[in-house]
Amino acid sequence: MRPVYMISGGITKFAKALPQTDFRRMVKDAFDYALADLPSLSREEIDGSVCSYFSDHFTRQLMAGAMVQDYLGLNPKPSRRVEGGGATGGLCFQSAWEAVASGRMEVCLAMGFETMGRVNTWKGNEFIALASDTNFDYPVGGFYTGYYAMMVVRHMHEFGTTVEQMAKVSIKNHLNALYNPYAQRPGRLTIEQVRASQMVSEPLTLLDICQMSEGAAVAILASEEAAQRLGGNPVRVTGVGCGTDAMRMADRPQGKVILLPHESAEEYAGLRYPGVHSFRGGRMAAKLAYGMAGIRDPGEELDFVELHDAYTSSEIQTCEDLGLCRYGEGGRYVDSGAPFLPNLDYGLSFSGEKKWRPLPVNPSGGLLACGHPVGATGLMQAVFAFWQLQGTIGKHLNDATLQLPEPRRGLIHSHAGTGTYITVSILERV
Repeated sequence: MRPVYMISGGITKFAKALPQTDFRRMVKDAFDYALADLPSLSREEIDGSVCSYFSDHFTRQLMAGAMVQDYLGLNPKPSRRVEGGGATGGLCFQSAWEAVASGRMEVCLAMGFETMGRVNTWKGNEFIALASDTNFDYPVGGFYTGYYAMMVVRHMHEFGTTVEQMAKVSIKNHLNALYNPYAQRPGRLTIEQVRASQMVSEPLTLLDICQMSEGAAVAILASEEAAQRLGGNPVRVTGVGCGTDAMRMADRPQGKVILLPHESAEEYAGLRYPGVHSFRGGRMAAKLAYGMAGIRDPGEELDFVELHDAYTSSEIQTCEDLGLCRYGEGGRYVDSGAPFLPNLDYGLSFSGEKKWRPLPVNPSGGLLACGHPVGATGLMQAVFAFWQLQGTIGKHLNDATLQLPEPRRGLIHSHAGTGTYITVSILERV
């Protein structure tokens, strides 16, 4: 397969509702931003597209991708839609990567959106719950916050994870988002405020959970030849991986831990895996992406991570799946301060273990603070990773607070359901 580069990207403001616009205009706004950021790139250079949106129910439109393709002036070029629950945006990014890596296209547009604010919250939660098993889980009242509450209770039982550690994740991501004008819900919080917010499903409070959102994002990928011709400041996609698991957690068999290169079977002796405390598909996605990118120890070789933190608990779980810390150490990893930006004052003291290298997780604010317009979310992560690696955060956010010093390699991660589809992609500065 050919080398693939991200050459431009754009996002819109994420918000609870954007009644003044529709999904076509949202995508066009992000697309126009991406074109303006790389003046040598024109519509004529784009060979085709992949469009992602999670649910036909939110738009009440079965062919929204075709409508966006037309609105952007890309007809009659090839296009297709991808959908995979919460991982829809990540799958879209990897589908565009495949189109270029295979030689089918020289330049491919990955575009995603969601319009979730057109329905009441209870109806939106019903639509989202349709991504569970509608024969078994859904009819008995299954909904995702309930599933994640069950999983973190098990994580707490097995490993001693605390609600205070979860609250620190919320504090981190909401404070990071104060410096991100695209974010839906930035804020300065305390542990007491997170725990005192409305209880949704014990132990998850309202501030432990991301919000339904509207917004769009695009990422433009190109071959090496096209990237060189178009100039700018491209970033190489060096690794992609995807993992899956059974829809129903009760159907997931116990087995051996999927080991990353820096781990050994002995350190997980006696661990029930994956249980309901870990995402086996996430570990598989990470293993494949690391293998392709040549990463042996992610905690030492990555400079930042933008992961799918639909819940504070799932950020802790995912740090373990990605191998940033060992299984069972996610809560202590948060306590150590390793995933926090070193230049910000979060109002917290980090008295935990210092065995981990600083590695900012969700410097953008993540889903918790940016919002989660599902089809756009994974592409938003790609855009922020792209800007971070370019060193252009200050240019695009009008504030360089979130810019890391000389980052070389970043990871983006998308997650569906309770781990049914998961994608991991590695981006590196050229």
